[in-house]
Amino acid sequence: MSAESGIPTFRGSDGLWENHRIEDVATPEAWKKDPELVLEFYNQRRKRILEAQPNEGHFQIAKWQSDFDVTVVTQNIDDLHERAGSKQVLHLHGEIRKARSTFNPQLVYEIEDWSLNIGDKCEKGSQLRPHIVWFGEEVPMLQVAAEIIEESDLFVVVGTSLQVYPAAGLIHHAHGASDKFFVDPAAHDLISKSGWTVVSKGAAEGLQEIDRVMLR
Repeated sequence: MSAESGIPTFRGSDGLWENHRIEDVATPEAWKKDPELVLEFYNQRRKRILEAQPNEGHFQIAKWQSDFDVTVVTQNIDDLHERAGSKQVLHLHGEIRKARSTFNPQLVYEIEDWSLNIGDKCEKGSQLRPHIVWFGEEVPMLQVAAEIIEESDLFVVVGTSLQVYPAAGLIHHAHGASDKFFVDPAAHDLISKSGWTVVSKGAAEGLQEIDRVMLR
């Protein structure tokens, strides 16, 4: 979804994320082994996201709020949906512009600029970590997302490889939606077309086509 805003996708074709092994920067074990590396990795991602701007796909979703009750369920950790104007955004994998206590995960704080460092502590005195769901951790908002999708009348999937679980399994909760759209250049290889309208285009172009051709 955010690739067209210049933010690299989570996992490249070489299996790396920004030239790092996932195991080295996005797991609880990585945090225990080298917290400075993890913090610096997310600092650089945060800085890049702050420099990025929402693309036309983000803005198209926000525009639908004038006609529909829209909830965005995203695996992305950036805030581009919010900056485009979307009011109801559920982040499955956390939010990069927030930090949370390593003592109490309920203590969550906004990060004012782009850096989070060793020595930055919560009100209880424990080190702050990125407010991100790492591999090996539970996805706390998963059930909430499933309930939202089960109640949906119209369901749009965009910009996902459907390879990251358990989030990928959420598509199976859309059985009640009368219209289901899948937007991805390679969508024909990723999902059965039974019951789905497949739009084999990028996020911005595909969402605008849905709006122009199918929802008007």
